[in-house]
Amino acid sequence: MSREIPIPPLTGTFKRRLLNELAIFNQRTPPRMSLDGPLQDERHFKVFYVNVQGTEGTLCDGEKFKLQFKYNYLYPIEPPIVSFVGENIPVHPQVERNGRICLSILTSDWTIEFTVHSICLLILNLLRSSEEKGILEDYTELKTGKKIRK
Repeated sequence: MSREIPIPPLTGTFKRRLLNELAIFNQRTPPRMSLDGPLQDERHFKVFYVNVQGTEGTLCDGEKFKLQFKYNYLYPIEPPIVSFVGENIPVHPQVERNGRICLSILTSDWTIEFTVHSICLLILNLLRSSEEKGILEDYTELKTGKKIRK
């Protein structure tokens, strides 16, 4: 029998850091991105969404996507979980069908210097850099370069 582990409320360093990051994001919003809706109270800081529009002249030109940022109380020591959600997941070699983004800064290369703003810029660059559309079947495929059969 599994039981849900309660999540501590946002406090101290976590809350201050995230509020500061979101203020910076609003002041210097990355091109073709916007916060999806107002952040009204601290319950909304644990999960929020960013709208993304594909950059002109790229394979994602004209497409619209939604990023979901999920934070836990260990942030910034641990990275947020960032993924594409909704009906339109980018067809990209570093994005799984479920929207998971295979970007090392979101896992093994995470450092506390990364912010909402820098993560968004890196994801925009990821989308811009693709020369072909393709779906990553499994993160292991990206790490090993070998196709995974399921």
